[in-house]
Amino acid sequence: MKLTVLLASASMALLSLPAAAETLYLTAGKFVDPVTAETVNRPAFVIEDGVITARGTTNRLRKPAEATSIDLGDATLVPGFIDMHTHLTSDPEDPAYYSLSFSDERQVLTGVKNARKTLLAGFTTVRNVGASSYGDVALRDAINEGDISGPRMFVSGPPVGILGGHCSDTNLLPSEYELTGENVATGPWEMREKVRRNIKYGVDLIKTCSTGGVFSKGTSLGAAQGTLEELTAIAEEAHARGIKVASHAHGTIGIKNAILAGIDTIEHASILDEDAINLAKEHGTYLSMDIYNTEYTLAEGEKNGVLAESLAKERAISKIQRDSFTSAVKAGVKVVFGSDSGVYPHGDNGRQFSRMVTLGMTPMQALQAATSLAAEALDKTGDLGCGDVGCRADFVAVDTNPLADISAFEAVDFVMKDGTVYKRDGKQVAGTY
Repeated sequence: MKLTVLLASASMALLSLPAAAETLYLTAGKFVDPVTAETVNRPAFVIEDGVITARGTTNRLRKPAEATSIDLGDATLVPGFIDMHTHLTSDPEDPAYYSLSFSDERQVLTGVKNARKTLLAGFTTVRNVGASSYGDVALRDAINEGDISGPRMFVSGPPVGILGGHCSDTNLLPSEYELTGENVATGPWEMREKVRRNIKYGVDLIKTCSTGGVFSKGTSLGAAQGTLEELTAIAEEAHARGIKVASHAHGTIGIKNAILAGIDTIEHASILDEDAINLAKEHGTYLSMDIYNTEYTLAEGEKNGVLAESLAKERAISKIQRDSFTSAVKAGVKVVFGSDSGVYPHGDNGRQFSRMVTLGMTPMQALQAATSLAAEALDKTGDLGCGDVGCRADFVAVDTNPLADISAFEAVDFVMKDGTVYKRDGKQVAGTY
């Protein structure tokens, strides 16, 4: 047998073997730990198979002989960010009626683009709350299989809600089209059936709506949607299957109904009174309050074709929601980072950090909202949003102190997810898409 044939055979044999796990030794100037609320100088992490296996400082934790070094110099490391409210399969620049022409497949391809942007912005995990035809399930699975680059996704699929409500997403079309929405239901048993349907098709959580919304035609922000019995049925059915529920809710009555029903997170939570705040504290309910996107909508919405009705609702609710955010933070409610990306351009998620600080959070609280507290809301404490042994090797780095200027998170220099570096020195270095 010729030597070239022998070499080729050997090469094929090697290719058939499982790849050896790479060991990394990651160092930086500082690590801001959201779990302990402390800053560690000269941190060092050993990473194997995408998980932190040792943690210390450079003068105590030695580099393993086989490890590849990643030295970020004087940069400051934090855990990868978690955005609890995204819509990766949609873009704000697409006018309401124009977007009706998008096929399900086209929406998923939009998600491919937006997943990459989101990851490179430092958001290594997102919760996608609402996508038609299980497009977010497909996107999640493609990312998990390594076919495309993107954040780790927890997805809801099509929302479950009432006929003509915010979650039905069909109010733009007249009656002759006879469209009611994918998961529209009436009564507790139909609500349970829709929850079961979503679980059958692979969702990680359930999204519902207990009030109207800014971007749904003909719905009122303050009006409750779904009865307490219907919302309770959704929560009970989901919890029995081990998954959580998020409810879109702007108005006070709908917020309270969702909390009393046992729903886990309230999205937007725009009009809070003292009773609603106390209920959230009593029940341990998390609030996900998007307080940056109103700036984009009011500045660019008309140009993007946002309906006049929606712009009027945005103007009416923006200050009220921001005041509610301040009150909730002051009262000690669990407020997590949720940006509603898709209402504003994906990749700009980090702009919300500075607004959270302006409206009452400390920089550490804002970081915790997007890391350790968000992980807690996902039941992923000790896995995500942390930098301890056993945590996923998700890291973001910036070249300034984010506790002195939280706006540093608007343009991160380094992104690692599961031990893979996707961005370094401000440039993409891994991932085809």
